[in-house]
Formats: sequence, structure tokens, C-alpha cells
Amino acid sequence: MEPSDWLLTTGERGNDATRLDSRHRDGAAWSRGNDVRPLVHGSTYFRELHDAIRAQRAGDLLLFTDWRGDPDQRLGGGGGEPGDSDGGGDSDSDSDSDSDSDSAIGAVLCAAAERGVIVKGLIWRSHLDGLQFSETENRHLGEEIEAAGGECLLDMRVRPGGSHHQKLVVLRHPGRPERDVAYVGGIDLCHSRNDDASHEGDPQAVPLAEAYGSRPPWHDVQLAVRGPAVGDLEAGFRERWEDPAPLSRSPLNRLRELLHHEDTSADPLPPQLPDPEPCGTHTVQVLRTYPNRLFRGYPFAPDGERSIARSYLKALRRARKLIYLEDQYLWSPHVVKCFADALAANPELRLIAVIPAVPEQDGRLTLPMNLVGRVTALETLRRAGGDRVAVYGLENDAGTPVYVHAKVCLIDDAWASVGSDNINLRSWTHDSELNCAVLDESADPREPLDPAGLGDGARTFARELRLRLSREHLGVQEPALPQAEDPLCDPVRAYDMFAGTAAALDAWHEGGRRGPRPPGRLRAYGPPQLSSVTKAWSMPLYRLLVDPDGRPLRLRRRRSF
Repeated sequence: MEPSDWLLTTGERGNDATRLDSRHRDGAAWSRGNDVRPLVHGSTYFRELHDAIRAQRAGDLLLFTDWRGDPDQRLGGGGGEPGDSDGGGDSDSDSDSDSDSDSAIGAVLCAAAERGVIVKGLIWRSHLDGLQFSETENRHLGEEIEAAGGECLLDMRVRPGGSHHQKLVVLRHPGRPERDVAYVGGIDLCHSRNDDASHEGDPQAVPLAEAYGSRPPWHDVQLAVRGPAVGDLEAGFRERWEDPAPLSRSPLNRLRELLHHEDTSADPLPPQLPDPEPCGTHTVQVLRTYPNRLFRGYPFAPDGERSIARSYLKALRRARKLIYLEDQYLWSPHVVKCFADALAANPELRLIAVIPAVPEQDGRLTLPMNLVGRVTALETLRRAGGDRVAVYGLENDAGTPVYVHAKVCLIDDAWASVGSDNINLRSWTHDSELNCAVLDESADPREPLDPAGLGDGARTFARELRLRLSREHLGVQEPALPQAEDPLCDPVRAYDMFAGTAAALDAWHEGGRRGPRPPGRLRAYGPPQLSSVTKAWSMPLYRLLVDPDGRPLRLRRRRSF
């Protein structure tokens, strides 16, 4: 496998202003020798993050970006004194050993700043709370960190109606580079995310549509990255931190900054440390979305950056057997066209998508606006792939829908992408997003050895992540022996297992839930029927408000990214 077969080259990124690629001595647009671990579920990530931050000492560096931050959100984690944890691997410690207040994200970040850790954060300022966003929560987290000696800026340097959607934490340790780690993916430091494999929901919940109940079950994925790619992720943070543009152009926001004595000027960061040494077999490419920002572009992306979109376009051209998706939205016929093109060009290619069964908002106006983009996208996919396209929702053991917030794409057990982006036009062009594409140099020894037949071979990271997610949704156990035959490895059998599991659970529900509940969490997703009138009034609102386009006009005209 050659990385350039799957990953973007420097020229293909489409953004010469960033230093992400030029910082590499070999001129490559990726870094080799990393160790990447998927952290499935918010509780897994929060436990590890809690312990890793507590292990930091005076002079260490903590950088983070977030869409929403709730200072009282409990992370859980092990006990002991700060600095005692080794900061690596999944924590097996009891999450109840800390008091609730000690494990709250605000308290953990403030304690780090108070003991001399350099804490720097960028949080999307958000829109008004009256629109059910998170302006107050984000401001309060920033205020707590500033009071403890850190620095947290409320960043509204986006297009109108846009957001900073990146979810990143970077921990650096001068003199202890073996501890350096970055966390990137779909999990915000906020309410509702602290769920586990039982999917009973986070006790600290954000209300969603009525179908999810008072404690919405939540499915999500984050990556823990060690090795040289930590330096790439840190460099991306520094580009945003050093942006000289004002944090907001809104006169109302500027007035609030004055009234609340907010910090509006980023203090200098310490010089960036050398990248951590290679420590694994994973090649990682850092991918972003930045919009074509109006009036004054980003100095590191003056025309925007759409490397996430470009990465999908390139990888999908090599798809031959199976695309596995987990996505919060799966919207926009403009975006899913590249998936449809791959399905049309390759008659043996299948697509499995796991999405929320119910949109997060169910209002009379918001529900059609949320549905129309998905309905048209699924129509596009099914025209191209027919019965080779399968879409599922999830439910927990009580029958409550699970809100799928994960953003994962796996192609032919070779290429993996995990991050903050969703499959929609907003994520690919309009908001800021952050992804990692991962290629593993380690070949997986299980059959089929080369699912796509292109010579790339199945790779351990991508295959193991697909199998881990699939086993949870199917309710099946990992084979007792590591090298035992696993039918899930075969794309066709995996596709059929998803269909059979969903059909059995659907039939159990339709039969009045009599007898034992079939295993698994999968329910076949059937998009609701929208009348032509509903489509007519909701589509313009969907395009304007829900899924806007942040590309320059010339790219819109060419329908390219």
C-alpha cells in the first residue's frame, strides 16, 4: 500500500497557506509511525482524558478546541493525586473514586491551570441561548479557566450561521514526550456524551426529540493519537490561535465582551516542541474544513480548506467491496453523489450506514428541515446502489433509539476516517471541522486478505474498528481465539448479518414483542414520506439554514470541492 493511493498529496489538499504539510521534512502530507487507538463511547474517552490531564505537571501544555463545553460535565476517572497516572491506555479505575465536582471538566481544567499546566482553549462562542445553542455554557467554562490562570477564547471567526465544530485536546509534556497524546473525533466536552456500551444515556443530558426520552442514549467515537501526528494536530491548533482577526465582528458580541471583561486577545504560546518519536504502524493525515470566510479569510486558509471532502472523493474512487459509515446526518445529494458514483461504478460495492433513527429536533418546522436533506440523499444512494445500500438506526435494550453522533467511514478495511465532520454540505464546506485519516502498515492476517482486490490488503486498524463497532450493533461476541475465522471479516457476509439482525428485531417489534428479544440493536431505517408541498417549502430553508454551502462561488459553479 502506498499512502498516496489513498491520502491527499500536498498539492491535492488545495491549501498552500497551511503549514501542516510544509512542516514535514520529507514534504509528505501525512506522518508515519503513529499509534492510534479508537475510544468507542464517551465514557471510555472521558475516563482516559480525565486521568491524562491529572497526570500533567507544571510546565506541561494543554490545548483544546470545542463546539460546546459544559463546566459541570463529569468525566469520571481514577483517584490518586495529580501526576500519579501513567496517562496511557484505557483506564480500569473506578469512575466513582473522584467526587462529582472533582471530575467535572471545568474543575479538571482549572486544577491543571492552578498547578502550572499551560491551558489554552478555543470554544465556539455560539449563537443566542434562545435558539437552543450553548452560548452561556461556553462562556462559563471560559470564565472558570481564565480565573484559574488558563486562557480560553470564545471564537466566532466563522461564516454567518457557521460554527467551529472541531473537537480536539492536545497534551504535551516537555521532557516526557512519551506521554504526548492528542484526542480527536466527534465527542464534545459537554452533556449527553458520557454514555457507554449499555446505551442508557448520560445522567447529565441535553434534551433531544421526544423519542429519545429524558436521558438520550448516545453513540460516539474519539481517537487517541500518539506519535508524530500529535505535532500536526498541535500545529493546526496554533494556526487558529494565532489568527489575528477579531474573535467576533458582531457589535452585540463586542459589547458583551466589554461588559463581561472577556479575554479577546490570544497570549503567545510557548514554542512548539519537536514532534514525538515514531511509536507505531499508523500513517495519519490531518484533514480539515474551513469555509471561504467572508470579508477577511483565514491567514492559514485564505480561500478556505476542504481537505475532508477531497479526502473522501479520493478514497471512494478505490472502494470496491464495502463502505461502512456511522454518521449523525447523512444529508445532501451534493455530498452523497461521490458515494453514489462509487456504487454505480462498482457492481459488487455495498454500503452500510448507521444513523440516528430520529432527528434530534422534532418541531413542526425543524423536523421537515432536518428530514428533507436526508430523504433526497438516500434517494440518490438507492438509485445508484439499489439493494446494495442498507441504512440502519440503533436502539438500546429498552427499545429507546440511540442517537448516533459518531463520524466514522471505513472503506474495504483499508482506509479509516474519524473526526468531527458529518456527511453533509455544512461539514464539508461551511463549518470548521477536524478529521484524521488512518492507514495501517500492519496487514490483517484474516481472510479475505485483500477485499478490494487492488493489492492494498486488509489493514488491522480499519478492520478491527469495523468489527468492534459491528459486534456491538449485532450483539455478537469476539471469537475466543484471535486468529479464529470471523464471518464479519467478509464484506458480503457482514452485509447479510446486518440485514438479518435488523429483520429479526423489526419482526419482534411488529409481533408485539412476544418472546425473548432478538440480539443486537439494529433497526432498518425507512425514511418518512414527505409530500411534494413539504419538500417545496422545506428545501430552501434546509439549504439556507440547516446545510449551507461555504465554498467560493467558482467551486459552486463547477460543483467541486
